[in-house]
Amino acid sequence: MPPDSVHAVTLNCHPDTPTAAVRGIAARVGREPGDRLAVTYVLEGDFDRLRVPSPRAPGFGSRLWQHTCCEVFIACKGVPAYYEFNFSPSGEWAAYAFDGYRSPRVGETRSGELDPQVVVRGAANKLELDALIRLDRLPEFLGMPLALGLSAVVEDSAGALSYWALRHPAGKPDFHHSEAFALELGEAGR
Repeated sequence: MPPDSVHAVTLNCHPDTPTAAVRGIAARVGREPGDRLAVTYVLEGDFDRLRVPSPRAPGFGSRLWQHTCCEVFIACKGVPAYYEFNFSPSGEWAAYAFDGYRSPRVGETRSGELDPQVVVRGAANKLELDALIRLDRLPEFLGMPLALGLSAVVEDSAGALSYWALRHPAGKPDFHHSEAFALELGEAGR
């Protein structure tokens, strides 16, 4: 990614789900040539006190948000339709299409076509997850300015979940809320 096209942000823990096991979560996101969205998450914490899914064969996984995972929500500003991508440290991923707020798109079966790339690296007290999403496989968003929601779910060793996002709307954690789509990216090539 060219440096001027990268947005570096910090995710915030929802006040109702605090955890002392995570020191912080940062993300970098940008558009790459070919209309691809590149996202890197960096989670720092006490990994003896966290549950991180073990590596598995890359591919589609279900209910990844019930454990430690990173998420990207993609929409166009002012358009109710959006996509949700989940990326697990296991290497598994999931993609869901919605016609509006928490309204799944009927008949959406393109998960195999979306096939994002996920790379996970670990070091002492740090986990990095890179995800590459091909926006050309989301034709309604091709070349359009995007509104993104960046978020993560982190499970501690007791099974409690903390919810992290660039922006949290008022109330309980809700990554699907339009207020959570807080990062705007310009059109491809800009």
